[in-house]
Amino acid sequence: MSRASQLMLARRKAGRWHWTDIAAYTYLAFGVVLMFGPVAWLVLSSFKTQAGLLEFPPSLLPMSQQEVMVPGNPQPLPLFEVTMEDGSKRVLAQVRRIGIQAQMVDPKDPTQQFRVPIDKRVPVRQFKLATENYTEPLERFAFTRFLSNSVFVTVVATLITLLINSMAAYALSIYEFRGKNTAMLMVIGTLMIPITIILVPVYLVITHLGLVNSLWAVILPGAATPTGVFLLRQYMLTLPRDLIEAARMDKASEWQIYWRIVMPLAMPALAVLAIFSIMWRWNEFLWPLAVLTKTESYTLQIGLNAFQGELQTQWHYLLAMTVVTLLPVALVFVFLQRFITTGIANTGMK
Repeated sequence: MSRASQLMLARRKAGRWHWTDIAAYTYLAFGVVLMFGPVAWLVLSSFKTQAGLLEFPPSLLPMSQQEVMVPGNPQPLPLFEVTMEDGSKRVLAQVRRIGIQAQMVDPKDPTQQFRVPIDKRVPVRQFKLATENYTEPLERFAFTRFLSNSVFVTVVATLITLLINSMAAYALSIYEFRGKNTAMLMVIGTLMIPITIILVPVYLVITHLGLVNSLWAVILPGAATPTGVFLLRQYMLTLPRDLIEAARMDKASEWQIYWRIVMPLAMPALAVLAIFSIMWRWNEFLWPLAVLTKTESYTLQIGLNAFQGELQTQWHYLLAMTVVTLLPVALVFVFLQRFITTGIANTGMK
């Protein structure tokens, strides 16, 4: 038995269950349902049709009404299980509905027509995944373009963030100069300024630079982050100074020390910052909404907002594309979460 299985099946007393074991597993199961239940509901709902999402009471699994082709009708007709006047049940196809009456035919013998009260019929349903919820937005609504824009913004912004923040952290941790602590306090102090306060001034700067409707307008304003500077500085403070002094004695330039010594040693902290930057940039909504007005420059989050109309919301497309936007961040977190825990522990962040 693996160690994970032993941990999951561990009990207080070997051979029998104790009431504390039952309470602990009940509590853990409740926590799992509470955390992952909404995610499971989102994924299952993303495979439902628009009509399936609006039905009440809602069903957990994506179910759809069966349809059948009947001669003389150009479109498939929905199937219903009908309770006849003699109490027998038959499966009929509905041709049309008029008020509280439905005109129905036998799919096997279309010459037999029936008028059935709508309360005497029950839809014949089957499990069916509406995969077109994923394919149609990518084909019809330029969602592939939105996806490529988000990938470009996330990758380029993350690389620039790592470069600028590591340079600032290198200066604030390795160098000794007057006003060093004041500069660090000013960097940390910017964490207390909400983005809504600086939204208008930054937008005016972007406008004067002519970057509106450009992906660089999304990338550049957030290139330097106080969280990243603080995280990297705290890690670089733990690096041995003797190694840096030895490199200087060997006539290494400051750029060589930074690029060939400090950066490789700070790789755990850089990995943590990269993960955070990917999540920040991928999920960013407010700032791209302000500077991107042309459809061809939309990111995924702005593209999702396009499915919400004033009079009608295409929920089946919206839920499916929400799952698509969650997948990259979920995969990054699942495969790189060990870097988050170890990197934060080494940087001293709480």
